[in-house]
Amino acid sequence: MKLLRVGTAGAERPALLDNDGALRDLAGLVTDIDGDLLADEAALTRIREAAAAGTLPVLAAEGSRIGAPLGRIGKVVCIGLNYHDHARETGAAIPEEPIVFFKAADTVVGPDDTVLVPRKSEKTDWEVELAVVIGRTARYLDTAEEGLAHVAGYAVANDVSEREFQIERGGTWDKGKNCETFNPLGPWLVTADEVPDPQALSLKLWVNGELKQNGTTAEQIFPVGEVVRYVSQFMTLYPGDVINTGTPAGVAMGQPEPKPYLRAGDVVELEIEGLGRQRQELADA
Repeated sequence: MKLLRVGTAGAERPALLDNDGALRDLAGLVTDIDGDLLADEAALTRIREAAAAGTLPVLAAEGSRIGAPLGRIGKVVCIGLNYHDHARETGAAIPEEPIVFFKAADTVVGPDDTVLVPRKSEKTDWEVELAVVIGRTARYLDTAEEGLAHVAGYAVANDVSEREFQIERGGTWDKGKNCETFNPLGPWLVTADEVPDPQALSLKLWVNGELKQNGTTAEQIFPVGEVVRYVSQFMTLYPGDVINTGTPAGVAMGQPEPKPYLRAGDVVELEIEGLGRQRQELADA
């Protein structure tokens, strides 16, 4: 299933994108697309049955804002330097273990919402990423297969980053990762049954129409199941938590001088095979 949330920010209603590309209203069945729903197999079954029966009301798509496909996110865990080609382009050593950092849940916005360039920013960067949404409580998992079994679904994320704040201002990476609007998510949450192999997805990102990133999740150093297993050794993952699993080569930081960092007025578009497409215009904060 492709689950999404439609409406003005803070007042989104749950919806489903059917096989014909029509939006279907889920408000009569569930209150939101969130961790409670993803952990409730009976509720998910009711949605599947209603979708198959064709009984869900149609939602007008024209002019409707698409919000982030997940509400009430508990935490956003991020994995750094998780692609072989990205490590090569930045001159970084291949990590022996996953690099883990956090984004606050309030950085998450809709897939087409405006992204704000922070004040005094000179190095705002893009990162197309596969986002993993947890569907079952995960703690101290033993195997990567168990990790995959705890995934409810997948989505497109743009892990927007300010590189000076992240690298040159001391402390952890979090300064450059938690600016407002720095985690567009969606348009859909695609349930795991529709993504048979998360290590075989193409990822692309364009800036002002120019292709910048063109990668594949096959390049991940630590695959999805192993990422979930690893993270569960250090924290409990709950239904509705999100893991951003890293970005392939092609970010501004990895390009020759003068590096083409983002400015107000730029347009970023990104997509992952089968998971949908985003488009953001940038503006000054």
